[in-house]
Amino acid sequence: MSVPVFEEFEPEPDCGCPGCARRRRDLARGLPVRAGGHPAAHGARRALVLVTAAGAVIGGGGVEGAAARAPELPARPGLPADRAGTADAARDADTPQGGPAPLHGPAAGGGDGGPTPGAVPTTSQISVGTLRSTTRTEIINRARKWVSAQVPYSMEKYWSDGYRQDCSGFISMAWNLRSNEWTGSLDRFAVRIDRTALQPGDILLFHNPANPTRGSHVTIFGGWTDHTHTSYLAYEQTKPRTRRQATPLAYWENSDRYVAYRYKGLAGTGTGTGGGTGTGAGGGTTAPGGSAYPGASKFGPGANNAHVTALGRMLVERGAGRYYTRGPGPKWGEADRRATQAFQRAQGWKGKEADGLPGAHTWRLLVSGGGRDIGGSSGSSGPSTDANGFPGRGSFRPGQSNAYVEKLGKQLVKRGFGKHYLSGPGPRWTEADRRNVEAFQRAQGWRGAAADGYPGPETWRRLFR
Repeated sequence: MSVPVFEEFEPEPDCGCPGCARRRRDLARGLPVRAGGHPAAHGARRALVLVTAAGAVIGGGGVEGAAARAPELPARPGLPADRAGTADAARDADTPQGGPAPLHGPAAGGGDGGPTPGAVPTTSQISVGTLRSTTRTEIINRARKWVSAQVPYSMEKYWSDGYRQDCSGFISMAWNLRSNEWTGSLDRFAVRIDRTALQPGDILLFHNPANPTRGSHVTIFGGWTDHTHTSYLAYEQTKPRTRRQATPLAYWENSDRYVAYRYKGLAGTGTGTGGGTGTGAGGGTTAPGGSAYPGASKFGPGANNAHVTALGRMLVERGAGRYYTRGPGPKWGEADRRATQAFQRAQGWKGKEADGLPGAHTWRLLVSGGGRDIGGSSGSSGPSTDANGFPGRGSFRPGQSNAYVEKLGKQLVKRGFGKHYLSGPGPRWTEADRRNVEAFQRAQGWRGAAADGYPGPETWRRLFR
């Protein structure tokens, strides 16, 4: 009796025909259960294997003969010996999110940033003692490197640091893991927390075990955008490239299905469930935006460092542009002191509280976008305007719809910064508005947080002058 021959085919990723679409779904649902696959699909696959084995027996070869003829699976370098060369390893390589894998490229050679050979941990191996220790500031700084480099999104390619260029590879990089993980395994490196306890460096994770290709995603929490805690600064790897932007809690889609997690190896928080913002031995207060106050010694006469530049850029975005004839730059000057003092006085502070030298409270308000802008408008205010007509940052946030958004959009078009509008502009704030504002800000020579696409009083003043 002859055994029927079954021919496997690989569906085209962009083909919309029913056959390819069904095959893509079947491949996704064929994940092993331990990697987030559906138990029913796993059972069906096992049944198919048994039927195939029975067919081999009927054909006269027997099970042993069929096993002998089965091709050996190549070992994947970097996998533990108990997983290399197994069917599980092959399925890991085919998971829609890339699957657990070692680092690739120069970083995979070991050293300070590279992994230990064979260091992709199993579930039982992942404990606090085996993880690299890191701080919240280090997590955010690593995330910012990819944002600055504009790393293109890809589930197949690896960046120069060895991490896969998809959303879970981005988290693996930011948490400084020894391997590339995926949305179905990142929770093993973390503890679940309540959304109200989110702090910079934590993640919001949605893994869809029924079909990981449908909606599974993960972002890094970078801090609340305002006191309402309805949106946050998300660092994420998504198409077309790494980005940082204000995002509604927890995401644009499937919001209620995202789960908050905290990295187990977070320094100074024990098992990862703590982590306050108080002043520690280093004298720094971790600001909500993820940047720690560097200390009073970094500011004032004679100071020359990157913190002075960062301070100046944040002050410019809060309305202090008129104090700078050039810069801001790394060398402390009278412009920095006057701009800082103006911001402090805008908060209603007097005397030593408004001496022009930034303390921890001043820094925290600047990083988080809190407090009042220079000129009188509040970061979370309604339609009240300052002397330049700026209505406040609260008018330009996801979900906002008002006349100021439309006015902003029309002025952007008038100034030649409307290329991202496919229709409009209109009164509802959209991603097109943000991208056009970002283009205008970059044209001013601003970078980083000063060019995030959200207008402040100085952006508004320059746009309408």
